Amino acid sequence: MGKIQVKIGWSGNNYSCVADDPVLNGIIAVTNKTLEGLKKDFDDSLKFHIEGCMQDNDVLPEWLASGQYEIDYILETSALIHSLDGVLTRSAIARVSGINEKLIGHYASGYRNPRPKQRERIINGIHTISRELASVV
Repeated sequence: MGKIQVKIGWSGNNYSCVADDPVLNGIIAVTNKTLEGLKKDFDDSLKFHIEGCMQDNDVLPEWLASGQYEIDYILETSALIHSLDGVLTRSAIARVSGINEKLIGHYASGYRNPRPKQRERIINGIHTISRELASVV
């Protein structure tokens, strides 16, 4: 079984994703207002792309042509923060990560990209909140 990595970002008012793995014999890009909608649209676009490649007699790996693949969605920090809108406030993320709330806003908008250590602090902070919520009896 093969894996396809899809990078998801946030731009303007939409999620956007791209898969440019050489095994795809092309690039697939999708946008949508919701993360769930984006994933569904990407799945549909990938299937359409594979069908087109097969009709054109393009060479594809057997695992891809037969649908034996998994999709790994990788959320950029901007998409990650937006995916939590309505669940966690940016203030809460700032509190648990120790990163200034204004800077969290810059990361969410895509105006700035965090260094890997900053991203790790954000993710660890989100995991802390998750563990706190899971401990509620």
